[in-house]
Amino acid sequence: MKIGIVCYPTFGGSGVVATELGLALSKRGHEIHFITYSQPVRLDLLGNNVHYHEVNVPEYPLFLYQPYELALSSKLVDMVKLHGIEILHVHYAIPHAYAAYMAKKMLQEDGVYIPIVTTLHGTDITLVGSHPFYKPAVTFSINKSDAVTSVSQSLKEDTIRLFDIKNEIEVVPNFIDFSRHKTHFTDCHRNFMANENEKIITHISNFRKVKQIPDVINVFYNIQKQLPAKLMMVGEGPEKEGAERLCRKLGITDKVVFFGNSNEIDKILCFSDLFLLPSVTESFGLAALEAMASGVPIISSNTGGIPEVNIEGVSGYLSNVNDIEDMSKNAIYILSDPERLSQFKKNAQLESKKFDIHNVVPQYEAIYQRTLNNCLLVK
Repeated sequence: MKIGIVCYPTFGGSGVVATELGLALSKRGHEIHFITYSQPVRLDLLGNNVHYHEVNVPEYPLFLYQPYELALSSKLVDMVKLHGIEILHVHYAIPHAYAAYMAKKMLQEDGVYIPIVTTLHGTDITLVGSHPFYKPAVTFSINKSDAVTSVSQSLKEDTIRLFDIKNEIEVVPNFIDFSRHKTHFTDCHRNFMANENEKIITHISNFRKVKQIPDVINVFYNIQKQLPAKLMMVGEGPEKEGAERLCRKLGITDKVVFFGNSNEIDKILCFSDLFLLPSVTESFGLAALEAMASGVPIISSNTGGIPEVNIEGVSGYLSNVNDIEDMSKNAIYILSDPERLSQFKKNAQLESKKFDIHNVVPQYEAIYQRTLNNCLLVK
């Protein structure tokens, strides 16, 4: 199949998932075309089966905000015609599914019929989509898609609750490519991050308010009072400056490392002992899954799709949002006993195997084929 993938090209979870999916599909013989405004950060392989097409948005003084959806729709039309793309897989309802539908209608005028598969990732539903300004557009985009998937059962239920959905939504979870999580580093490199007696605690996110960054700092503050420990903060975002101030206020600046966005996440996770994810909500919890794949147990909030990934008492523990004391207690419980920590690490990696990319990609292939078949029947 010739598959067009539309996604955000940034470090966010949806862009990572879309890129990993495209690369996996290319290895299975499909021709993949990434169509977005810059090359996805995880896309380091271009070749006969993997292509990238940049969406340029011309600057017009007429527009206060440049019309990306219009530029994307036009680019999709051109790329479908030029490369014979058979199906579009768009990640995020708006603007991507909305733009894809407009491209579909333009192509129909020329006798070209292309189905749209839309994957819902969370923010497009729980934050952006539920805003009254965007709700009609999101509802329209989902209902006009030829197939719709969500990354968790929790997100599917939220979508049905928030919108008047006529389409069937199929749950296809996020996944992990275990070939990218093989340990290539020796223990001797660990001393670059912490002393031998210190536990390494990690948090990775886009540092938005929903991630509860102050809770990460406060949980770590409680941990380090009981155990020698270092905190690795990976990512950029509006909450980062406040987190640095809080560290100074608590007197733990020397125990916290802010990496910014990093291409060495695998190495950081390889040496980590515990991962903190106290978010207000997560549609899935891809950062937690990546940590688990590296054998890192999770201390998280009990919200959204996280309980579908982090299993209570097995791969880590779940607490109510903002329950810093319970998260701290659970973290110290895991870290304070070497044998217990070792078992939680093994459990975390074992649980993550359920989300192996090789189990998930065939589900998407089946959806593509079924959607193409349905499109042929309609024609």
